[in-house]
Amino acid sequence: MRTVVYIDGFNLYYRALKGTRHKWLDIVALSRAALPSTCNVVRVNYYTARVSGRTNPDSPKRQHAYLRALATLPEVAVHYGNFMMSHKWAGLVQPPNFKPPFVLPAGAAPNVAHVWKTEEKGSDVNLGVHLVRDACLGAFDLAAVLTNDTDLLEPIRIVRQELNLPVTLLTPVGRPAASLTQAASEVRHIKPYLGPCQFPDPIPVPDKAAIVKPAGW
Repeated sequence: MRTVVYIDGFNLYYRALKGTRHKWLDIVALSRAALPSTCNVVRVNYYTARVSGRTNPDSPKRQHAYLRALATLPEVAVHYGNFMMSHKWAGLVQPPNFKPPFVLPAGAAPNVAHVWKTEEKGSDVNLGVHLVRDACLGAFDLAAVLTNDTDLLEPIRIVRQELNLPVTLLTPVGRPAASLTQAASEVRHIKPYLGPCQFPDPIPVPDKAAIVKPAGW
């Protein structure tokens, strides 16, 4: 079955990779390992945004190294949204929800704080539109969507129920959103394959410097 995989990059990172040593992930190898052998993975679409270095100057360097690694995979197409960062006032929970013996009396803490707010815009929209477009164009026999973002429920539902094409949910969490599992034709967990599906370190590149895994990854 011709299979196209759609990966919500930020959802994958924050739901399955952050805090682990599995960030140097070969997403083509992961897709092939997590899906049945009957699936011929012809393309992997990866949706992300270039991160800001305002709070961590090393973040863009690490991401750049990973994007270079993805560029060595001919099946991968990277689609960019926008990463937005701003500082805003945000309300605090009152009374503070500390466990004993750290309970503060009501009013002891301020009602608001000035915080950094990060937002990734466009990736989920791009993923959903591309999924429906590709289904209408007959680009796949089966689609696989890696996410736990319920904003993608409607495009999954359209492809599955109205266009009558199977959609496998590749879940980055142990308990995926119920609405996504109900809309998908099948659910497969990616966690067992994260460790085995890593890029080599370094990645050799003909006539260029090898791509080295960032420290701590």
